[in-house]
Amino acid sequence: MKKKKIVILGTGGTIAGTAASAFDHTGYTAAQVGIEQLVAVIPAFAGSACELLTEQVAQVDSKDMSFAVWARLAVRVNHFLAQADVQGLVITHGTDTLEETAWFLQALLDPGKPVVLTCAMRPATALAPDGPQNMLDAVALASHPGARGVLAVCAGVIHSARDVQKVHTYRLDAFSSGDAGPVGYVEEGRLRLLRNWPETHTGQASTAMKNIALQDDGHNWPRVEIVMNYAGAGAAVVQALVASGVQGLVVAGTGNGTLHHALEAALLQAQAAGVRVVRATRCLEGRVLPKAGNAIPDSQGLSPVKARVNLLLELIT
Repeated sequence: MKKKKIVILGTGGTIAGTAASAFDHTGYTAAQVGIEQLVAVIPAFAGSACELLTEQVAQVDSKDMSFAVWARLAVRVNHFLAQADVQGLVITHGTDTLEETAWFLQALLDPGKPVVLTCAMRPATALAPDGPQNMLDAVALASHPGARGVLAVCAGVIHSARDVQKVHTYRLDAFSSGDAGPVGYVEEGRLRLLRNWPETHTGQASTAMKNIALQDDGHNWPRVEIVMNYAGAGAAVVQALVASGVQGLVVAGTGNGTLHHALEAALLQAQAAGVRVVRATRCLEGRVLPKAGNAIPDSQGLSPVKARVNLLLELIT
């Protein structure tokens, strides 16, 4: 019987990081170890029921994630999703922007196969690195019959692309799905599911994918920025962004998307001038509950960074 193929795409991050000391978990340099080497040092993969294929798409610290890397990654993920003998994909990624990349791929591709992002909070050279177990869990998830959509797995917890957020700076279990809760858990290589696989019918995929493939250098993507509401927030930042040619603005409001009157006035002026404006909340849990007559549309439950991804995709079509 032919083995299932699982494609592992490397993009760098802490999981591929190195430090001078095995006890240094913060002073490392990310994105130093290639994906082939990361896979080769995990003994359990040698006897895997799956055929593992590796490809290095990028080698970056995810704080420096760029549109160019997103474009290359989208093209390669789309390519492998179309291969009948590929069961699923795993992407190794830094933790800092993992939630943005996950939502970008989900909103763009809405894959019918599993695309699993995984990561690490400790570098590969740590005395007890967490990356190898996360990779094992990611492959278990990617090879699970019926799995679909873009998911993230870290510390044995499975998150959907829509809900996942990094919520801790240091601990190994750094992610949360907020009040939506996790999709499930990987326990000793087996899945315990709590809810359905993610699906997103955005209607953006075909046109946006074509445009992204043509703009793989990332230079011509729309400019969308995020501003925040806070005590004493004013109009100056919004006015400066509009003057510099911004095409979209996401505002991270307080509470239920509330905005300081000066900031709101500036955003309404920007909207009247043709800038797309979307309102989200800076709260980690919950979503903006819109009121009748709201002049600024809400983010449909997306966090500010994911609302920005949606706006980018809308503007790039």
